[in-house]
Amino acid sequence: MVSFDHRQPGTDPAAWSAFLASVPAGPVNVAAYASVVVVAPHPDDETLGAGGLIATAADAGVPVHVVLVSLGEGSHPDSPTTTAAELADTRASEFRAALGTLHPSVTSEFLGVPDVGLREQPDTLRDALVARLDAAPARTLLVAPWRGDGHRDHRVAGEVAEAVVHERDDVDLLSYPIWAWHWDDPTASAAPWGDARALALSAAVLDRKRRALAAYRSQVEPLSPAPGDEAIVDERHAEHHLTPTEWSFGMARSRSRESFDAHYERKPEGWDFDGSWYERRKRAVTLAALPRERYRSALEIGCATGVLTAALTDRADDVLGTDIAAAPLERARARAPRARFLQAALPDEWPAGTWDLVVMSEVGYYLSPADLDRTIDLVLDSLADDGVLVACHWRHPDDEAVSSGDVVDERLRARWPRPALVRHVEDDFVLTVMPGADVRSVARDEGLVR
Repeated sequence: MVSFDHRQPGTDPAAWSAFLASVPAGPVNVAAYASVVVVAPHPDDETLGAGGLIATAADAGVPVHVVLVSLGEGSHPDSPTTTAAELADTRASEFRAALGTLHPSVTSEFLGVPDVGLREQPDTLRDALVARLDAAPARTLLVAPWRGDGHRDHRVAGEVAEAVVHERDDVDLLSYPIWAWHWDDPTASAAPWGDARALALSAAVLDRKRRALAAYRSQVEPLSPAPGDEAIVDERHAEHHLTPTEWSFGMARSRSRESFDAHYERKPEGWDFDGSWYERRKRAVTLAALPRERYRSALEIGCATGVLTAALTDRADDVLGTDIAAAPLERARARAPRARFLQAALPDEWPAGTWDLVVMSEVGYYLSPADLDRTIDLVLDSLADDGVLVACHWRHPDDEAVSSGDVVDERLRARWPRPALVRHVEDDFVLTVMPGADVRSVARDEGLVR
């Protein structure tokens, strides 16, 4: 989680303006949707991040519904003049006034989650979104905070929205930043600008967004001159959001089964696993990184034509190889007759079992951020305490990839509860071995050190 202090000046809005001028962004066509649903973890998030979109969609006759998660009663925890309960009442009134300013047709609901409490009850938001989307006309645009925004409620809201959209073909997702404008650095941004979307706001819409934000007096003005009552969204913060363009990020989806089927139709062997010295050397490095000589049960995620799978059968009593495409599995079964194989789109079709070795080679960057996180969580849930995950990924650009080897490696290490046992980085690939709770070094296992 990003650490930042909203009381600090933060990134200069002018620095973002210069950066954004160079960002190629896709358009946002709200008229293409039958309805819009906006998730606001706190009152004012919907206006700051998507006020222009809300107004533009409502002007076009598209029904807009805002799901308000909490009342943001914790915005001034050190206030000497205003209690949390008073803030909740105030911010609820401000929320209604702001939505009415954006457009009188906008509807809303309040979920009653405590401020900074969404992590403890994500299903409250998930259930509300599923119910709303089930009742919505076909083709809905779901708008939610960017999961990397740096605030815990924003992260959880973004993750829940991504998970819900992943299960539906009739819903698209846009993610809006709020605090990233404050803490992020445009010269080395952490945001997914390759998926940027830009909505141009008319002068009238921008004026309504400005007036809607002004309705949040408890946030844009000090509650009093006393310390602890400072404005949360001061003029410098607001400047990030009151521009003629509203920025968001589209949702990256995992590479499809159809694209892999097409790849194997063109190249039945997939990649040159046998002939390429790069592939043979990388395979040798991967096998050498395994901390144990022998394993009970191994799972290979994305086994392709089974070249690495065959090598794993020499190191494990039972090996299961999975792949999203059917064609390579025919070759894999012939190449590795001692292994079992399963066609499965992971993480949705996760195989049952407990593994003391999981191998994820050259597949993580084909997964969306949400699917990668779910895959890591499923590995953790099914890995024996004495087991390891071995992840190896190409570090150069791949036009078919959703992310990159470095992104996968960073996310894996950030999400794993223990430090890496092995981490090998070179220009072409990064290989990481992540241990279970009871894994020790090879020397300690052999009694060479105590």
